[in-house]
This record gives sequence, structure tokens and C-alpha cells, in this order.
Amino acid sequence: MNPYEDSKLLDEYLLFHYGKDEDIMPWDFGPKVGLHFPKRTVHELVDTSNLPSEARALDLGCAVGASSFELANIYQYVLGIDFSDSFIKAASQLHKKGSLAYRFLVEGNSYSEALAEVEDPSGRIEFKTGDACNLPDNLGSFDLIHAANLICRLQSPDRLLDRLPSLVNKGGQLVLATPFTWLEEFTPVENWIGSGNSKERLQEKLNPNFVLEESKDLPFVIREHRRKFQFSVSLGTRWRRV
Repeated sequence: MNPYEDSKLLDEYLLFHYGKDEDIMPWDFGPKVGLHFPKRTVHELVDTSNLPSEARALDLGCAVGASSFELANIYQYVLGIDFSDSFIKAASQLHKKGSLAYRFLVEGNSYSEALAEVEDPSGRIEFKTGDACNLPDNLGSFDLIHAANLICRLQSPDRLLDRLPSLVNKGGQLVLATPFTWLEEFTPVENWIGSGNSKERLQEKLNPNFVLEESKDLPFVIREHRRKFQFSVSLGTRWRRV
């Protein structure tokens, strides 16, 4: 079973993508620098200058869609793809109705009710279930591919990395963010990109088709309950297709 079909995880990701600051991190001394990660990957990494008039973006591993909605205010068309059917249904519901009720764990069996809300983006947006390692041949090409916290959750990261040059238009952008959290439950050890040197191995894989333009550390926080959180640091990079 895909662990990302779990209803508890769906609620955690709706909170991660759309939650209020005080709901995600109720402690003043907590690492609030990690809030709004899906939106920050767009605003801190995407180069919005000199975009084509009908610019297209592909958001791989879009989860419940916050980064896709942000991209749709920059690009004329955005396609969000995720392996989780429940995540895509939630993102589609948000696109259709503008809001989606969910709940988040306080502790034990106690929950708080919340509402995820989005504004209608200026660009066109679609959400589809799909496998980043087996993307359709007729997908077309894009002026931006955005993939946040995806690579280290793929069965075969190389399959995606090898496909990227054919998916990004010349002069287009590739935005990646990954904490390189390699786990055998998602990726067999032999498919891990590097072991202690994942950043260097990633660059080797993307050369000579992409040139690195930007690299920065992007912290993020995922709440489990009010006294337990996951704090991680993703490596955010922007690459230019040459």
C-alpha cells in the first residue's frame, strides 16, 4: 500500500501546505523559519524574469497542491502530478471549491478542525495522479519543472533525472528541493544518489544538460501533534536547461 494514501498523512499535509502559523507551530520558541515551505520553494527559487508568453510549468510530487497554486499565478498553465490519489483528490477539490475541511491532531485522540483555502489562480491548473518514474510519453515539454521533496521518495530517482532533459525546454528552469532522506522503504539502497555526497552526485547526473544557477538551504516543519514535529532542511536548487 502507498503510505501516502493514509488519511492521517493527508491531514498532516493539508496542515503543512495550508495551515495557519499558530496551528502548525504553537510554540514561540519553535522553528517558525520552516513554515510555508511549499510556497517558499516557488518564491525563493523560481526566476520569474523573461518568461515566455504562454509559459507552462510541471509540478512533480505536488502533494496537496500549494506549490502548484503558487506557480499558477506565475505561469499560464500548471500541471500538478502526484503518486498519491488522495493527495490529488484533495488538490482537485481545493481547485474546484476553493476550500477543504480537514482536522489535525492535538494529542492522543483529540483533534482540531481546520479549513484549507485557496484563491483562484490567474493561470490554468490541472491535477493528475501519476508516477514521476513513469511519466507519459505524450506529456509535452515545459518552461519549468518544480519537484520539492520528491527525489528521495522515488523507487528509481535516475529514471526521472534521465527523463528531465526531454521535459524542460531550452532556456527553461528545473527547480529541485530535497533533504536527501534516503529510506529503503521508498528507494532501494542501490538506487540512492550518492551516500554522503548526494549534492555532488546530483550535479553529475544533471550535467551537461543543466547549469546550476542557485543553491540554498530551505528548512521545513511538519507537525505530527502539538508536542512533536519533524524539522528538516532541504537543499533547494535552480538549474537552467542548456
